[in-house]
Amino acid sequence: MKKIYKNILSAILIMFTFIIHFQGCSNDEITNSNPTTGNLTKSYTSQVALDWYNLQMKLIKQTSGITPPVSSRAFGYTGITLYESVVPGMPEYKSLSGQLNGMPSMPEINSSESYHWPTSANAALAYITRKMYFNATSQNLASIDSLETANNAFYQTSVSADIFERSKNFGISIASAIYDWSVTDGGNEGQLHITDPSYVPPVGPGLWIPTAPGFGAAAHPHWGNNRPFLNQNVVGCQPDSHPVYSENTTSLFYTQALEVYSVFNKLTQEQKDIALFWADGGGTYTPPGHSVAILMIALKEKNSMLDFSAVSFAKVGIAVSDAFISCWKAKYNYNLLRPITYIRNLINPTWSPFITTPPFPEFTSGHSVQSGAAAQILSDLFGYNYAFTDNSNSDLGYTPRSFNSFFEFANEAAISRLYGGIHYRAAIEKGVSQGIQIGLNIGALQFLK
Repeated sequence: MKKIYKNILSAILIMFTFIIHFQGCSNDEITNSNPTTGNLTKSYTSQVALDWYNLQMKLIKQTSGITPPVSSRAFGYTGITLYESVVPGMPEYKSLSGQLNGMPSMPEINSSESYHWPTSANAALAYITRKMYFNATSQNLASIDSLETANNAFYQTSVSADIFERSKNFGISIASAIYDWSVTDGGNEGQLHITDPSYVPPVGPGLWIPTAPGFGAAAHPHWGNNRPFLNQNVVGCQPDSHPVYSENTTSLFYTQALEVYSVFNKLTQEQKDIALFWADGGGTYTPPGHSVAILMIALKEKNSMLDFSAVSFAKVGIAVSDAFISCWKAKYNYNLLRPITYIRNLINPTWSPFITTPPFPEFTSGHSVQSGAAAQILSDLFGYNYAFTDNSNSDLGYTPRSFNSFFEFANEAAISRLYGGIHYRAAIEKGVSQGIQIGLNIGALQFLK
């Protein structure tokens, strides 16, 4: 009976995928197979990419161990995989091999043969998704299989058998090469080892200690040592020091802690809404997932084709991934105590923030770094005055929020952590600057030949 039920579900998914593709694809996507008549990545819609990223959003919410750093890493490798699986169909563009840290040469196509780029992307994204979410439930692993099968069934009606097989094999070869590269970066088993029992936080005045209510051990204490995609995003983007730790009531440090306490005591409803909208905690697709969701909103609004979407997912993925490595490097370098610790020690012993404090050091703010990096990339892609409405949290009951630019979203996401009571202002402002520089570094990559 279970087998029959599963077959029915697979048939429904295949039928649904057929409908979606036929509604969204161009004539080229159905008929074009001749390399001399425009068989280019830009001939195809972005549906295959959106399909897989929508599934990844679900996997992030439902897979054990997918913390913000882990999800950021997954988005990094997924974006690069998508791009590399279709870039041979983009004559003006080139592989990122040789530009990203340790990235090997990629498999090459046979330039005399035709390829169907959605098929290549589908195979590549299926492969890398299984690898990045290896800890997914059996049901969700089956969802990966079902999406790959449904897309393949559709593509096999569009192209000849030899083009389909060639394209699929090329996508797999790309994803396999990128996965082999990924396992050497230091974060491969991050979802299995969020904490390190052997890690002992340094002890001293102003240094981080586990916080209420859970008093959890330090999360990902070595993440800042992972290999970034661009070395300068870590070594060249570390922030200046935070205000000098002091318990003197006239000090800047005390003033910033008092600001957190004072803001909490008179939070407006709007500030509470902002804090909750950007919290992106357990059961959500995490802060980097929120940035990717905003990218998806823009891609859909612009009806972007597969070539532009591949570039966009690669850039934003690299940005959020390196942002978390760079941020975690700063966090565990400075090991600064959280506001809840300082305020309880010196201002109000029973105080608790509006948002639960996560289990890692204070400086800099992860929300701020990754939002600043994403905003810089998104502004480069879509324009510095691109207005949009973020409805990505509507399924959780949050009212959509509208912005006049990507930096407006980044600044709101960053300041939400002050409203939430979990970051001092210095961590927020310096975090955004740190992220912007990361975005600028990625903008300098040579995607074009």
